[in-house]
Amino acid sequence: MHSNVGMFRISQYMQEIAAQTPAVPTGPASKPPGPVVIWNLIRRCNLTCKHCYSISADKDFAGELSTTEVFRTMDDLKAFKVPALILSGGEPLLRPDIFEISARSKELGFYTALSSNGTLIDAAMCRRIASAAFHYVGISLDGLGKVHDKFRRMDGAFDLSLAAIRRCRAAGLKVGVRFTLTQDNYDDLPGLLQLVADEGIDRFYFSHLNYAGRGNKNRKDDAHQRMTRAAMLLLFDTCWKYQEQGLHKEFTTGNNDADGVFLLHWVRAKFPGKAAQIEARLRQWGGNASGVNVANIDNLGNVHPDTMWWHHTLGNVRERPFSQIWADESDPLMAGLKLSPRPVQGRCASCAHLKICNGNTRVRAQQVTGNAWSEDPGCYLTDEEIA
Repeated sequence: MHSNVGMFRISQYMQEIAAQTPAVPTGPASKPPGPVVIWNLIRRCNLTCKHCYSISADKDFAGELSTTEVFRTMDDLKAFKVPALILSGGEPLLRPDIFEISARSKELGFYTALSSNGTLIDAAMCRRIASAAFHYVGISLDGLGKVHDKFRRMDGAFDLSLAAIRRCRAAGLKVGVRFTLTQDNYDDLPGLLQLVADEGIDRFYFSHLNYAGRGNKNRKDDAHQRMTRAAMLLLFDTCWKYQEQGLHKEFTTGNNDADGVFLLHWVRAKFPGKAAQIEARLRQWGGNASGVNVANIDNLGNVHPDTMWWHHTLGNVRERPFSQIWADESDPLMAGLKLSPRPVQGRCASCAHLKICNGNTRVRAQQVTGNAWSEDPGCYLTDEEIA
C-alpha cells in the first residue's frame, strides 16, 4: 500500500461510503516514517513525449549515478525508513542495471514499483520483469490509438503499450494505467476507462497536468477547469459503479489535491449522511505531501521536493546523504512545505478546506507568479465551493 502516499485514493473513500458499519473514529493522519521516493534513475528514453517533466531524449546523459552510488543511496534510504521506491525515468528499462537495482530494492524490503512507457516490454523483457516480482508496474496510456501515438510521438506506441499491459497481467503482475489529462486527450477518457474494464486492469491513475502560465481570471469559463471537473465526476461515478457491483479496482489521482475537496462536495450531494465521516477521513489524509511524505531523486542524484520541482534542487546524494538533505529546513521552500498549515496566500489562505488539500502542489503558483505561496492557479473549485 505504501506507494499511495501523495496520491488521492478515490476507491478507499467509495468503500467507506458503501460500508454499512458505523464509522471508526478517525484519529490524526497516519504519517509514514519516511517519504516515498520517486527515483528517476535514467533520463534516456526511447520516446519524446509532449508532457514530459524530465525532458528526456533517446541519448545517454552524462553524470548519471552509477550502480554503486545507487546502492549506497538505497542503504541510506533504508536507514531513513523510506517505505517505497518508484523506479522511473526516462525509461527505466533502458538502464542496464535496472534488474540489479530492483533486486537490491526488494532485498532491502522496499515496496518496489516500476514506472514504464511499456513500449520495450516484449515477451523476453516481460519474463525478466515478472521474475523481478515488482509489487506494481505502471504503464502510461495518454489516450486511445492515434491520440496516444501523437502524444508519445511514435506510431504504434499504443499497440506496444497495450500488448505490454496484457503480457504483465498474464504474468501475474499487478498492473496499472497512468493517464495525464490535457485538452487534447480529454475525449478519450471514457474509452480508456472502458479499456481498463475490458482488460481487467487493476488500477487507474489519473494525473492532472501540472501546467503553468494559466491565469486566474475566469475560473468558471476556463476550458481546462471545466474539463477537469467533468473528468473527476466521470471518475467518481465510474468508481462508485464498481463499488456497487462489488468489483475491486483502484482509482487514484495525483498532482491536484483539490480532488479531495471536490469529492467532499460530490458526497454531500449524493450521500449527505456520509459527508461528515468522509470529511474527517479527508482531513486525516491531509492533502499535498511534497517535501514531506513524497520525495524525488533525479538521474544525477539531485534531490527535489517532488517530481514537479526539478527546477528546485535541495542537494545532491553524492555530496550529502539523502537523509540529511531531506531533514534540512534551511531551504525556505522545504521549511514552508513542512509547516502546517503552510503559509499560503490569496484564495488558498481563505479556503475553508485548507486542512484537506494542504494548499496543493505549490509548483503551479511558483511557476505562474514566482511566489511558491501565492494561490494555486490550478485549483478548479469555485469561490462558492471553498467558502
